[in-house]
Amino acid sequence: MPMSAQRPNALVTGGASGIGAATARRLAADGMHVVVADLDEVGAKDVASEFGGDAVQLDVCDADAVREVFGAVGPVDVLVNNAGADRFAFFVHTDERDWDAVLDVNLRGVIACTHAVLPGMLERGRGVIVNVASEAGRVGAIAGAVYSAAKAGVIGFTKAIAREGARQGVRCNAVAPGPIETPLLNGAVADSGAMGARLKQGMIDATAMGRSGLAGEVAGAIAFLASDDATYITGHTVPVSGGLSMW
Repeated sequence: MPMSAQRPNALVTGGASGIGAATARRLAADGMHVVVADLDEVGAKDVASEFGGDAVQLDVCDADAVREVFGAVGPVDVLVNNAGADRFAFFVHTDERDWDAVLDVNLRGVIACTHAVLPGMLERGRGVIVNVASEAGRVGAIAGAVYSAAKAGVIGFTKAIAREGARQGVRCNAVAPGPIETPLLNGAVADSGAMGARLKQGMIDATAMGRSGLAGEVAGAIAFLASDDATYITGHTVPVSGGLSMW
């Protein structure tokens, strides 16, 4: 069913920069009241101040903190699970600490935040969840095995939640960005030196458009999926990758 005619409340995790910040701005421009959530509380407040939204500090890896924050925020009509972390490294050069760091943010964080909002959405009979996955979860990424696994998990989780919520008015979709010019990607590239630069260029060369994307281009797809223009779409993953994959 369509969302309430009243001003929807949206919460964007990882909203202090990159895709999250662009999404928060776009949803606010579309008339939503937006809560910007991020581990970087100062950055979240800076973004929220641009459009009169609210900001909260949130560590999506801490399930107890997630429950506490969402309880304080109140009903959420639109949840954008965007918080993410990555590090370029070939799998043989990683260990359990690396795996946990990537899985905790990119997969368990999505699960924890969804678990915090879904009961209320089901009870109210409406709600939208948009998960930021990645083309890495669809096609695999060199030097990103665990990140690819986490994002593939997000895609599978999206489908399952879509099936569980559809008859009760809750939609769940995902976007799969390709190489997007964000602090997350460029920070990982910088940390990896020449190898990171080659990997990033390889991703760009693999796109049909031959260029990297912008955070605002991903935000536009998220805003569409969160809007009443997408009320008959659920369980899908929309690639926003310049044609890196076409299936």
